[in-house]
Amino acid sequence: MQKKYLAKTRTMNILLVDDDADDRKLFIDAAKELDGTIKCHSASDGMEALAYLRDDHNAVPDYIFLDLRMPGLSGEECLMEIKSEQRMAHVPVIVYTTSRDVKESARLKKLGAAHFASKPVSPDEVFYMVSFVLGERW
Repeated sequence: MQKKYLAKTRTMNILLVDDDADDRKLFIDAAKELDGTIKCHSASDGMEALAYLRDDHNAVPDYIFLDLRMPGLSGEECLMEIKSEQRMAHVPVIVYTTSRDVKESARLKKLGAAHFASKPVSPDEVFYMVSFVLGERW
C-alpha cells in the first residue's frame, strides 16, 4: 500500500461507529497506516457513540464513520441525532455499509450524511476508502 500524506496542522480525530470488532480493527489499522498521528476512537453501537459525542470532555471528532446496520440504535437514527445537536452538526459523517441501495444513499444524504460508501472488506480497500475520505475537503 502506498502512503498518502495529509497536510495538517493538528492531530486528526476520528470516531468509528461499528458493531463488528473485526471491522473496527481493520479500519483503525488502515487509518494508523495512513497517518500514525490520527487518533481513532470507536464505539460498538449508536448509543455508545452518542454518549461519547455528548461528553464535553471528549474532543468533537473531525470525521465520523458510521456503520448503517447495527443492533439497537441504527446508523440512520444515530445520524439524525448527531445532526440535530449543535455541537456535532458540522462534523462530516461518512455512512458505510454493505447496502448498495441508491434510494437509501439519497435519503441518508438528505439527513446530513457527507458521503455514503460501500463497506470495504480487504485491508487495501479500507486503506483506500480512509485515504480518499480524509483527503477530501468537506
